[in-house]
Amino acid sequence: MKAVIPAAGLGTRFLPATKAQPKEMLPLVDKPSIHFVVKEAVDSGIDDILIITGRGKRAIEDYFDRSIELETLLREKGDKKQLAEIEEISSMADIHFIRQKEAKGLGHAVLCAEKHVGDEPFVVLLGDDIVFSSVPCTKQCVDLYNRHHGAIIAVEEVPRQMISSYGVVKGNKVSENLLLIDDLVEKPSPDKAPSNLGILGRYVLPPEIFQLLKDTKSGKNNEIQLTDALRKLAKIQKTYAYIIQGKRYDLGNKLDYMKASIDYALFRHEIGRDLKEHLKAVLK
Repeated sequence: MKAVIPAAGLGTRFLPATKAQPKEMLPLVDKPSIHFVVKEAVDSGIDDILIITGRGKRAIEDYFDRSIELETLLREKGDKKQLAEIEEISSMADIHFIRQKEAKGLGHAVLCAEKHVGDEPFVVLLGDDIVFSSVPCTKQCVDLYNRHHGAIIAVEEVPRQMISSYGVVKGNKVSENLLLIDDLVEKPSPDKAPSNLGILGRYVLPPEIFQLLKDTKSGKNNEIQLTDALRKLAKIQKTYAYIIQGKRYDLGNKLDYMKASIDYALFRHEIGRDLKEHLKAVLK
């Protein structure tokens, strides 16, 4: 199965930091956020990844490319640990790039992957969503797809006051964490939301989604919405919502970005203990 990572957004919520660098390259400690997304796909058994970029995103390509000069320097210094880490980045998977030439929404970005994906099911991972979990979130979704032979849309329980920022699913329970979807609603008001289950950035989709995206009319800001195509998909074949097992962070949100940075830093053995003591002192 191939993976598609849309990463063409301008990152306006993180200006001015994203004026001169892609938002996907903002780091958690010492790794850019997109590293975690690609690593999740790789840890889920996927080794063919297409990243959808746009103008000003060359740094993403450079990150996953080899840096001969840097490798040579580390080799001469005898820094085997860092050398191995740098070499691993460029050999994680077969990573391809294509540009979304117009900012026409997430649905259009996914449609850009049609030629690469072909007539096979594929995974979509949004470049600004990361999930920390014992079993990779994408693997959880792929396993369910193989078991139920229907599209899988990852969701999480969202506080009612935040529901208007999400696409929301309506469905019937199949098992504890799985629902068969009846409908999807894009950014409803809290009083009109059909549930508290908001869609997050992980999908396993059949190739039929491409034709549905082509048939989807542009909406607000002349954008093609993936949610609109998913509504059509749910009417013609079984489409499931899966409540993920793990902690998800929306790195387009400044508070979530800080939470992810702190949580990941606490996990790192070389700085975690000292950071924990610092946080205790700050709170005191």
